Amino acid sequence: MSSVPFDPARHQASTVCLPAGPWTTVLDCLCEHFKAISREQWLDRIARGRVLDAQGAPISVELAYKQGLRIHYFREVPNEKPIPVQENILHMDEHLVVADKPHFLPVTPTGEYVEQTLLRRLIRRLDNPHLVPLHRIDRHTAGLVLFSANPGSRGAYQSLFPNRQIEKRYEAIARALPDLDFPLVHKSRMVNGQPFFRMQEVPGISNSETLADVVQKQGEWWRYALFPVTGKTHQLRVHMTALGASICNDPFYPEVSQAEDDYSKPLKLLAQSLRFKDPLTGQERFFETRLALDW
Repeated sequence: MSSVPFDPARHQASTVCLPAGPWTTVLDCLCEHFKAISREQWLDRIARGRVLDAQGAPISVELAYKQGLRIHYFREVPNEKPIPVQENILHMDEHLVVADKPHFLPVTPTGEYVEQTLLRRLIRRLDNPHLVPLHRIDRHTAGLVLFSANPGSRGAYQSLFPNRQIEKRYEAIARALPDLDFPLVHKSRMVNGQPFFRMQEVPGISNSETLADVVQKQGEWWRYALFPVTGKTHQLRVHMTALGASICNDPFYPEVSQAEDDYSKPLKLLAQSLRFKDPLTGQERFFETRLALDW
């Protein structure tokens, strides 16, 4: 057997560490842990060698369950629909890849999207299985996404985000708010809402913060510059709704308004620029999207 350890990133596999439970086999555990995947689907994946042990060898249906056992599997979405948008690479070097993500394209595999994601597209395009996004933006949001291209330097760049050493500027188009004084700071406590994919504000100590300003006015619509201090899911969308101006074409806020994507009505939210001091060189780095929001 090869002494080279199995690298799930190189093989584009997901990994699960089996939880505590009463199961007899790994198969039983997987069926209970991933309820959305039927037993027949797991049996089919195992038969095709798409479920692997910690060393990267295909498992058998009889493999005994053991708490803490690491299992690698390949996510599959039958008849995955193509997303008719195109990403663009803005910068590449030994350590970083910067890409412009179009509206509607997820950053990483999730739900019904696996191959139709920015990460998988870039891995194939650049032939670099070590690509890892350093941050995320919503599927409905367009603009800059920063990727680590080198495992050796990944930790240095990852630390920029939790340590708030990177300035992120967004633009949004939403209804005018003439009764508010800008610039302003909005803080709130955000928690998971209903349905499961939405967030909501609740009373309590704030865990989210956004600086908002107005950069252009056009009748009842204004263009806002948004600077998220924290990075909660849907933070800018929730905060703009709380201020009284949900972002134009938002399908989730203030209410869920559509089930299918309407490519003619993208969310008017754009990750416009990223600025930070490079942790390896100490030099200032600045990246700006080539995309723009129209009225």
